[in-house]
Amino acid sequence: MNGPTIDATSNKTVSRVRGSNQTGVRAHNERLVLTLIRQQGPLAKAEIARLTGLSAQTVSVIMRSLEADGLLAKGEPIRGRVGQPSVPIELRPTGAFFLGLKVGRRSLELVLTDFLGVIRNRVQLTHRFPSPDGVVMFARHGVSQLLAELSEEERGRVAGMGIAVPFRLWDWAKTLGLDDEEMDDWRTRDIRAEIEERCDFPVFLQNDASAACSAEVVFGETEGRPHDFLYFFIGFFIGGGLVLDNTVYTGKTGNAGAVGSVPIGFNGNKLTQLVDVASLSCVEDAMIKNGLSADAIWSSPKNWDAPTEIIDHWIEEASQGLAYAIASAASLIDFGCVMIDGWMPETVRSALVQRTKSKAALLNTAGIELPDIRIGTIGSDARALGAASLPLSEKFLVDRNALMKG
Repeated sequence: MNGPTIDATSNKTVSRVRGSNQTGVRAHNERLVLTLIRQQGPLAKAEIARLTGLSAQTVSVIMRSLEADGLLAKGEPIRGRVGQPSVPIELRPTGAFFLGLKVGRRSLELVLTDFLGVIRNRVQLTHRFPSPDGVVMFARHGVSQLLAELSEEERGRVAGMGIAVPFRLWDWAKTLGLDDEEMDDWRTRDIRAEIEERCDFPVFLQNDASAACSAEVVFGETEGRPHDFLYFFIGFFIGGGLVLDNTVYTGKTGNAGAVGSVPIGFNGNKLTQLVDVASLSCVEDAMIKNGLSADAIWSSPKNWDAPTEIIDHWIEEASQGLAYAIASAASLIDFGCVMIDGWMPETVRSALVQRTKSKAALLNTAGIELPDIRIGTIGSDARALGAASLPLSEKFLVDRNALMKG
């Protein structure tokens, strides 16, 4: 599966794609077939030939090769039609494995996923703040622990590891209640290289919010999803991603879609940004001011042991800020929709999205059309899954420019 470097977030629903019958691009065609099946589900060889424009003979050669590599498997024959039964070909879950490391301001998490993006196992750790030494140590121990639970054959199918980490962590020292020097190591340390030194596979790194957005693009539900959308992920701080033509646009510095910095108003002479009202740090501050432990929201995203009035107040403030930010973004790009996800219980996320819709509907949006506001389809695992999607995309997906609408 060697081939050119590809876009790390390609996942475009298509009715026809571009293939080539030239033997020199066999690796490209293999990626093309794997991408097509990932997006559309199990497909028969004849359907793959029709969608790609490849000859039936070329498709057969590719399928045999990918089956021999353990990446594809035959499904149950579909009978009841004239002629031979159709045999759908599907991705083999154990065809490849990937590791995804999420570096959060209050927690670390390492997941092991299979070829379908299903999380097979995970290790977690909460902390007061992330340090390069702590992250590297956690990653090394976590990788050993997760790989030890695989068979020898499965360990040979681990294709890589991705890291999702907030960029410029040193800028947030004071917000985390730290002295500047406690975060200074992040200016010079290359945790990707340090972790890769001990691994037998490549390691990739991406901004955490962009990684969460990548998870939505690669693993999220594609039915009815527009090709252009704005994505919000709410963690300790709110971040997000910009998706154009079904590809995460990260910009020249890799930090495009930094939605937390969107101005939403003034408090006296002080500019208020979305990060000031829509981040979970606001919930943490409220918990501490009320004499409660903030661990109640960081130990698990499934259930929060937090007073209803604190959560309701945060939803009210966050939804207003999100509505302003969405309206501002819609004045620049005509998004098909906005997706909101985060480290929070489903009931909280649903209430936040509904309140944001209501707030947005009250704004004066003359001259623009507000996009549909939806719940993200990945949930609290988006950053870790997005990290795991980096090696998957690098090795097994095609560049988006190889795909075209029919």
